[in-house]
Amino acid sequence: MTTAGGTAGLAPGVSGSIQSPGATAHRALRTLLLGGLLAAPCAASQVPSPAQAQSALQQAVQQNPGLPDMIRQRLQQSGLTAEQVRARLSASGYAPNLLDAYLGAAAPGQGAPAPGALELSAIQALGLPVEQSYLPIDSGFIRTRGASPASRVFGVDVFHRSTTQFLPLLSGPVPPDYRLGAGDQLVLILTGDVELAYTLQVTREGFMLIPQVGQVFVSNLTLDQLRDVLFARLGRVYSGVKRGPGATTRFDITVANVRANQVYVVGEVTQPGAYQISSLGTALTALYAAGGVTERANMRDIVVQRAGKTVATLDLYDYLLRGETRNDIRLETGDVIFVPVHGTRVDLAGAVVRPAVYELKRGQSLADLIQAAGGFRPDAALRRVSVYRLLAAAERGPGAPPRAVIDIPLSPRPLGKRETGNVPPGDPPLSVSMPTLALEDGDSVVVDAVKPLAGQYYVSIVGMVNKPGAYPWREGMTLRDLVLLARGPTVGASLNEAEIARLPADRAGGQLATTERVPLDSTYLFERDSLGRYVGPPGVPYPAKGAPEVPLKPYDNVLILRQPEFDFQRTVIVTGQVRFPGTYSLRTKTDRLADVIARGGGLTRQAYADGIRFVRAVDNVGRINVNLAGALRDTTSSSNIILQPGDSIEIPEYQPAVKVTGAVNSPGSVLWKKGEDLEYYLEGAGGFSYRAEKSKVSVRYANGEVRTRRRSIFGASDPKPGPGSEVFVPVRDSTERTNYVALVGAVAQILASTVAIIVVLRR
Repeated sequence: MTTAGGTAGLAPGVSGSIQSPGATAHRALRTLLLGGLLAAPCAASQVPSPAQAQSALQQAVQQNPGLPDMIRQRLQQSGLTAEQVRARLSASGYAPNLLDAYLGAAAPGQGAPAPGALELSAIQALGLPVEQSYLPIDSGFIRTRGASPASRVFGVDVFHRSTTQFLPLLSGPVPPDYRLGAGDQLVLILTGDVELAYTLQVTREGFMLIPQVGQVFVSNLTLDQLRDVLFARLGRVYSGVKRGPGATTRFDITVANVRANQVYVVGEVTQPGAYQISSLGTALTALYAAGGVTERANMRDIVVQRAGKTVATLDLYDYLLRGETRNDIRLETGDVIFVPVHGTRVDLAGAVVRPAVYELKRGQSLADLIQAAGGFRPDAALRRVSVYRLLAAAERGPGAPPRAVIDIPLSPRPLGKRETGNVPPGDPPLSVSMPTLALEDGDSVVVDAVKPLAGQYYVSIVGMVNKPGAYPWREGMTLRDLVLLARGPTVGASLNEAEIARLPADRAGGQLATTERVPLDSTYLFERDSLGRYVGPPGVPYPAKGAPEVPLKPYDNVLILRQPEFDFQRTVIVTGQVRFPGTYSLRTKTDRLADVIARGGGLTRQAYADGIRFVRAVDNVGRINVNLAGALRDTTSSSNIILQPGDSIEIPEYQPAVKVTGAVNSPGSVLWKKGEDLEYYLEGAGGFSYRAEKSKVSVRYANGEVRTRRRSIFGASDPKPGPGSEVFVPVRDSTERTNYVALVGAVAQILASTVAIIVVLRR
């Protein structure tokens, strides 16, 4: 028996001769570099030379440090044992131990081996896929320079891509109906009584040469058909190859790499020419490779010709609108894809889902056009459609417009009926019926949208409603309808009457509006239970008195009035030394300070009335100096101020001490003594320190008021501390004296200069 490492086990080339690993590597390199799709035009790209292929792939290897892990992962996922890998490498003309470094897990601390072009080509020869991101691939696609404007012609922009992901690869599994041909690369593995692996190339004549077996004709066979043939041919040489459980030698045949077909894409495509694409490629593959169609292309009748005969006709609208590819046949070498110039085209604009320029087949009508555009938008005015048609040259008069307008009325279509025409099954039916109109090339169809609210009749409602604003007016609309649209009256609304401002019939006197009062009642309150009882917020009861319905006219402005003197509860906060602190609601708008203190149970024994801190939140007024003791003694005095919502009243506890802080020798607290002045408390704190700013001493009283010592030519005015006060002595700014000395020096220098000038002038 011949071993895999022998001459008989080497994979033959097309001519059946044994090839060196370098030649095999170059062939694999060429396949790799062409990216499995070879989409570049023949006129623009050539098959790389061995030196070019080796250099390009070696550069890609250096730029991808993850290649060793990828090779190791591919070998592990293949299911092949180490012996099978070595046998297949030897059969393909490579050294059996070429990939030994990748057959097991990497040793800890050991650097990963650096693969080269030979290793990658060996992986390909084993029939294992190589990720395209590791390879320098030129797909031949058009690289758009800068952002190209979007085309108005439907479908043109779909093909203008800079990606190659759509195109099939040369490596990988093939479908069951794939038929073999010249250039395909197969892998035959024998296991059991013999352990052999062969990489076999299909020759131009359609044969593959199996060592010790001979030539086998495989052209136009599927893999299943080839397996049937191999059972007979291999069984003549290897007695263990037979069908059934008694077989002692088993074989498997797979496609490692498919051939590349050369096809021709001509007509209205972005880059016409000859292309080499995978034998798995279809007509759409070729169109993508050619950069897509131009704006002049006929996308409804693309022809695939083979040996001078039309074998398929492709309608791209089936693919673009419904994803159907039934007529997208697989291409063969020599096929021609021809894209003719467009036929009837119509520009569709307005309130449709996809406004664009569409191409129509013979017999298609306006309904088919709307259907291709995805139907009407929700805001479409479904009453009529305008068709602008070019007039014949003989019909155009001097100075007359070159187009005529055809008005197409629409009518609601009963549910369950579909618009007649060539509408594919599964598309949603149109919501209207329209006359069958044969459209002509150059027609422009406009579907009007409903006018925005500002451009149609409307009515407005303001005031005490939950959702004020403008609403569309309709014939027969009443005030009750409008209030319902505004989600009903709010709490505090007057249900006695409303005011309507209406456009005047006569504007001669400069009148802008006329107003009238209309009656309301409790039936305008819409929050009711199942028994009809009102369940909304409490308010002034308005019985149902049978107010008549009030019809509205376009542009009416309704004002729902507010109840007189209506307001929500106003609250103030009382804290500190009162018997019952808390948040109190004012009974009237004239409640005063003494009233809320009385409601709080009065002051406690520890309360310090003169230290009250009164803060007003309204208009960010802040602290107000209030004489609480005076307000409690005489409730009619100005000290007993009227309260506002959000007022905060804090009554502190009596503190018989004065706190002294800042630039004093002994900061601390000094017991308050009636009649004593500021100097008494400063001396009690050890007097000023050497850094004290004596002229800026301040006193903060218990009620938050701050007073500062004032010095003048008439003497000093010192604030007198009270219980709970705080005396603060600031630190002197050391830079002020320096600035003062500098200022005096500057003034002296100026004076000296002035005197010198005067002396000179007198001389």
